[in-house]
Amino acid sequence: MKISHPTIPWNTLRAWFFDLDGTLMDTDDQAVETMARRLRWLGESRAQRLARRLVMLGETPMNHAITLLDMVGLDVLLFAVKSMIGGPTPPTFRIIPGVLPLVAHLAKRGPLAVVSTRSDEAAAAFLSQHSLTDYFQFLVTQETTRRLKPHPQPILYAAKKLGIPPHQCVMVGDTTVDIVAARRAGAWAVGVLCGFGEEPELWRAGAHVVLPTTVDLLSLIPVFE
Repeated sequence: MKISHPTIPWNTLRAWFFDLDGTLMDTDDQAVETMARRLRWLGESRAQRLARRLVMLGETPMNHAITLLDMVGLDVLLFAVKSMIGGPTPPTFRIIPGVLPLVAHLAKRGPLAVVSTRSDEAAAAFLSQHSLTDYFQFLVTQETTRRLKPHPQPILYAAKKLGIPPHQCVMVGDTTVDIVAARRAGAWAVGVLCGFGEEPELWRAGAHVVLPTTVDLLSLIPVFE
């Protein structure tokens, strides 16, 4: 596993932005379990393996689709359709283990914000369910800005709202969409592998750091205490 933190000036960072799915929220495993139940006729072990492979295969093409739609200004349409066909907001959300103490620690260092393509309702429900609401200054969701990640507008919006220049902000996410948005905005980009983004593609997208999980940020905190 290549883990690098060569250039981020940790001691100058003033704001932290987090994606939700695969970064704070353990939704990818939920997707695997849902698909595995539909494939259970194959046997439990084979169903689990095939379900994970299918979800992983679907992740990168979806990110590419978002990027292409962003280029022609149609990314908002994609998420409007997804919202209509996706059904109601799930009643429960899983949290990635260790996220709460990480967020509580970082909130002492500076403001935190969610920057996600989730709906405002779903994002707020997740934070509330896991007692994270008070740690985040605000949410930037699919309803907040006209353009969505990988466009830089959501990150630029968050930075402007806080009155902090982008180069003193860091975006943490599990997909190339998060990394590209951060780099376009002039923010620092941390990729995490607890979603379905793959390490080589996160580096290619321009990540300054790639970590096994979001919680591994805690291991870097002594570097900039």
